[in-house]
Amino acid sequence: MSVRIVMVETTHPGNIGATARVMANMGLTQLCLVSPRSFPDPAATARAAGADHILEQARVFDSLEAAVSDCGCVIGATARRRSLAWPLLDAEQAAARLVSEQQSINCALVFGPEACGLSNAHLDLCHAHLRIDVNEAFPSLNVATAVAVMAYEFRKQSDLAASESAVQSTEEVAPMTMGEFDQLMSHMERVLSNTAFLSGPKTKLLRKIRRLLLQGVKTTQEVNILRGVLTSLEYALGISQKQPQKRAQNNSNTPT
Repeated sequence: MSVRIVMVETTHPGNIGATARVMANMGLTQLCLVSPRSFPDPAATARAAGADHILEQARVFDSLEAAVSDCGCVIGATARRRSLAWPLLDAEQAAARLVSEQQSINCALVFGPEACGLSNAHLDLCHAHLRIDVNEAFPSLNVATAVAVMAYEFRKQSDLAASESAVQSTEEVAPMTMGEFDQLMSHMERVLSNTAFLSGPKTKLLRKIRRLLLQGVKTTQEVNILRGVLTSLEYALGISQKQPQKRAQNNSNTPT
């Protein structure tokens, strides 16, 4: 699924070109135009500054209804405070919602004419309204500038979501079992008993080590890493004649 930028009744073709340019900057590709005053237009091409592919692929519609007919999430930008009881999002909230929704449905971000913005009839077609936080004494943004703000927020939220997903995927490894942990503790006691570290009473100290490891060791992979370290120490200390295997960076084989 995807997110499209929809420009409604744009009067200046240069704004269409500037929008295409910022879309290319931020990795967006779908531009929809509803009844533009002039398109194609040399002014649009000039302001696109090389983002001609966005203009060439742009789709033109006679109505906003047609432009968003296949969209399950439509957010309309407005500079004016409306009396309509509609969900009102700021730029970050709107971008985060689009990033989330686009996983399963087509989404649209709608911008109105330069002179007056989206009408109430246009906003009635939207699931939520967007208001970019600006100076209250001068709240009207150029439409291409408004698109730039939202395109940047969308890219930022997309990168954040990707990072969180990568962390989650990293964490989705087999959790440690208590049986594995007990084997780790037995292995550690065996190694430490051959050093001066456990020369005195060891029960209390081993309990502290156990509690410490229980707080930090959570996965089978982490258990295997520690047991690999212990196996290497055994070999280095002459406790074991079995040479430890060289461990690949992502290898998680349990030491014997």
